[in-house]
Amino acid sequence: MKAIAVTDQAAGTAGMKLVERPEPQPAINDVVVQVYASGFTWDELTWPPMWTDRLDRDRTPSIPGHELAGVVTALGYGTTGLSVGQRVFGLTDWYRDGTLAEYVAVEARNLAPLPGDVDFTVGASLPMPGLTAWQGLFVHGHLQAGRSVLAHGAAGVVGSMVTQLAREAGAYVIGTGRAGDRQAVLDFGANEFVDLENDALEDVGGVDLVFDIFGGDIAKRSAGLIRAGGALVT
Repeated sequence: MKAIAVTDQAAGTAGMKLVERPEPQPAINDVVVQVYASGFTWDELTWPPMWTDRLDRDRTPSIPGHELAGVVTALGYGTTGLSVGQRVFGLTDWYRDGTLAEYVAVEARNLAPLPGDVDFTVGASLPMPGLTAWQGLFVHGHLQAGRSVLAHGAAGVVGSMVTQLAREAGAYVIGTGRAGDRQAVLDFGANEFVDLENDALEDVGGVDLVFDIFGGDIAKRSAGLIRAGGALVT
């Protein structure tokens, strides 16, 4: 199969090369997926698992990419919950070869069915920002219906997911961004928009949850808006 591989960390993306690699075989509880779309995160070539295994041994040449959408082509021994021919999307293990390839072996537990009306490219763009937003809102922020959320960077990759998931959960969402982001943020489902360059953040009043992607001064000012018992996820 064709794949993109890296061998030199210092070379960065310039060191990515198109190569021929053997098609992966499914281990126990694995599936093999034919990759229709893949996500590549700009800084993943700086992550240690790209270059070494869990025992800190060199594992190059490595195939980058961790987000994917595609079709299951083979099942490993003991694999349940998925079937050959099924459309799936998901996130691969950091320490295994990734998704910039025609085929990838993935643990079945790291995949989910992709509805037929969702494009493969859309499916591959969802896992990392979607999980970041979900974990921040519900695992760490304990968001419930009727609560209020201040979602910073609500037009961005993670912030747009925060806005949509929070609204779907029945929260009141105040999205922030630059003036040009206003309509996009409202279209994503925010009830209100705050222009961080021209509006006073403190005028928002009290909120139950702040989802912060900026840190620094914005995070400090946002912390002062949290009602008793509320949370700042940053």
